[in-house]
Amino acid sequence: MISTRSSYDVVVVGGGHNGLVAAAYLARAGRSVLVLERQDHTGGAAVSTRMFAGVDARVSRYSYLVSLLPRRIVRDLGLRFDTRRRRISSYTPVGAGGLLVDTGSASRTRQSFERLTGSPRDYEAWQEFYGAMERLAQRVFPTLTEPLPSRDELRTLVDDAEIWDAVFERPLGETIESRFADDTVRGVVLTDALIGTFTHANDPTLRQNRCFLYHVIGGGTGDWDVPLGGMGALTDALAAAARAAGAHIMTGCEVTGIDTDGLTCEVRHADGTVGAGYVLVNASPYELARLLGEPLPTKPEGSQLKLNMVLNRLPRLRDDAVGPGDAFAGTFHIAESYERLDRAYREASRGALPSAPPSEIYCHTLTDPSIMSGDAAARGLHTMTLFGLHTPARLFVDDPEAAKAALVDATLAQLDAVLAEPIADCLATDADGVPCLEAKSPLDLEREVGLPGGHIFHRDLAFPFATEAGDDSAARWGVDSGRARVLLCGAGAVRGGGVSGIPGHNAAMAVLES
Repeated sequence: MISTRSSYDVVVVGGGHNGLVAAAYLARAGRSVLVLERQDHTGGAAVSTRMFAGVDARVSRYSYLVSLLPRRIVRDLGLRFDTRRRRISSYTPVGAGGLLVDTGSASRTRQSFERLTGSPRDYEAWQEFYGAMERLAQRVFPTLTEPLPSRDELRTLVDDAEIWDAVFERPLGETIESRFADDTVRGVVLTDALIGTFTHANDPTLRQNRCFLYHVIGGGTGDWDVPLGGMGALTDALAAAARAAGAHIMTGCEVTGIDTDGLTCEVRHADGTVGAGYVLVNASPYELARLLGEPLPTKPEGSQLKLNMVLNRLPRLRDDAVGPGDAFAGTFHIAESYERLDRAYREASRGALPSAPPSEIYCHTLTDPSIMSGDAAARGLHTMTLFGLHTPARLFVDDPEAAKAALVDATLAQLDAVLAEPIADCLATDADGVPCLEAKSPLDLEREVGLPGGHIFHRDLAFPFATEAGDDSAARWGVDSGRARVLLCGAGAVRGGGVSGIPGHNAAMAVLES
């Protein structure tokens, strides 16, 4: 739509899911709201795309699972959107066997641990550790949509000195190494600390701990659920809710600058300028500095490879005890033992592609076949999503396409090494006979969806407490940009990252509180 107004109560820069959440809340509260989106569609990185010619599969192209989205946001905004829990948490192939974590069968999981490790020790340690993480999640997750607690307030709420120390005070590697003996088990635990985060188990800055925390507290359970209809179903519902509440959304409209005198704001965009009482920025702090004409901070660095595939059939496994329908329904870990994760990090730190790139994959259609239509559904095709770790943007700078091709080959070789048949034999082909495989490097994510350095969290994640006292609403809600009336509402806010809507909710609450 084309806006004919010269000013709004709130202008939201960026129509990703967090910007749409903020717009919907504010419009429902009676504020005039304009959303400006550079691309020709809303959704940002939370979109579904028919990316392969002649294959009617709505693939979640960038982000793909949901954990941190509070049900209260879905209820508050009346969204027609739901998720489905995955019974299988993970499968990790090891030789001709593997480690299966089946949340629906404790006995099956225990047997799998004992077959792999030769004793019940690590299974019992796993149950104890993740029981403690679930208690942590139940206490911390509800705080994410409230004003920021202080560090002491959150520690009191957690009410478990041992777990507080393990997650908030000491490098996660110390806890993993003291609690678990098996290298594979240790690696599975560590992977949640490395998603989109280039670091290692014993990093003294605790970047790995912060990443781990957000990956185990979602929904108060730590479950990572499948978005029914694909990730685009969420952002389509959010855009509909924002429009229904009265928000104006302009796509194909790139914001080029923001000016503020601390009392009012002006937003410059491709079609002119618009005034605003508040500007909510659903872009990174790095991008915000550029829009304000300020010196740029150090650019964040993303560290992941994303492969999207459509398969004619699921590949056969070497493990006769676990079927592909179970193994690929949860998170399928590849080259992610504790030692191999550390080796890959060290190699990438030296500027080399990891010799055995670690990755994890899952099959959306095993849980939600609704993303397939027409001939794709009739043929029983499956989607396969692969997320690679320890692939920092620096590895792609000199020759982006050659580096990406080499990394894809090495990553698929690691996958083939644990399958009973090459993954290439299972790939479907599009209308032109081309295999259905798409690869995205950090540089691709920066170019296509504006993630600085391809960093999926906009910058390193922060612990969900206030690091200093703030006396205004933006600081209280963790959305302060350092500029009056300009608020962060994207992943770069405190308690940002993941598909959560939390920064959008919190920015809206800060405006309404003001």
